[in-house]
Amino acid sequence: MAAADSTVVKRVEELGDLAQAHIQQLSEAAGEDDHFLIRASAALEKLKILCGEDKECSDPSNLLELYTQAILDMTYFEENKLVDEDFPEDSSSQKVKDLISFLSEPEILVKENHKHPKHCSLLGDELLECLSWRRGALLYMYCHSLTKRREWLSRKSSLLKKYLVDGINYLIQMLNYRCPVELNEGVSFQDLETAKLLSEGIFSDIHLLAMMYSGEMCYWGLKHCASRQSGNHDVDSDAAGASCTSHKEPLDFREVGEKILKKYVSVCEGPLREQEWNTTNAKQILNFFQHCHK
Repeated sequence: MAAADSTVVKRVEELGDLAQAHIQQLSEAAGEDDHFLIRASAALEKLKILCGEDKECSDPSNLLELYTQAILDMTYFEENKLVDEDFPEDSSSQKVKDLISFLSEPEILVKENHKHPKHCSLLGDELLECLSWRRGALLYMYCHSLTKRREWLSRKSSLLKKYLVDGINYLIQMLNYRCPVELNEGVSFQDLETAKLLSEGIFSDIHLLAMMYSGEMCYWGLKHCASRQSGNHDVDSDAAGASCTSHKEPLDFREVGEKILKKYVSVCEGPLREQEWNTTNAKQILNFFQHCHK
């Protein structure tokens, strides 16, 4: 186990050095100090100090958490820039790919060491959820921009489908990291509505947004990629975060979209009816699913 810990520490240190160099490039290009880049750099400097100490005594979980927080801040800076520029057509594809790669590194490292029980919880569900959410939300925003480019769509709808399937997969993965709370006599709660949400596996507003985003992406897929609906893209319906094994099946945009948006509407008009969550768009998409050609 000590050797495995040492491997994790060494890899995190290497990744931290690469990320620090990238942050330096971003700072120089920006020409000014940015809060997120400063915070990311500070986390990586702390990581470097800890890695410079006795590696055998270093806590892999603590180091990986520092690295992950730095990556989340660094990529958030870049995402904001892409959104502000409305995803420039000539450079966005590679930029998005690079950001997905950065945001995938912590999870990849955890999976590489998954054979060691101690490492199964290196990051914890909340950080894993955040990484999946950020990748899914990034692809949602990118696809939203692409759906407005008719000429691009006419040439590359198959590429849009790939982005959509990947994004939906990340969002479903995010929604399945934590299991719904089973309500029984052994569970005490004061707020019945909150209990209902937890029993549906909804633990925050981000979970609701992930449901709406994935439903909307299914709509884009059916609307813009219907002629390629029989393609070989898969969605991980068993979500890597929910179990150690994953079962993959072809993604049916209609089936997945209907299921998740019906749940979204039910929750928003049920336990959250006093919170004024808007269900208009979700209902319009559900109507589209019901009336478009089978």
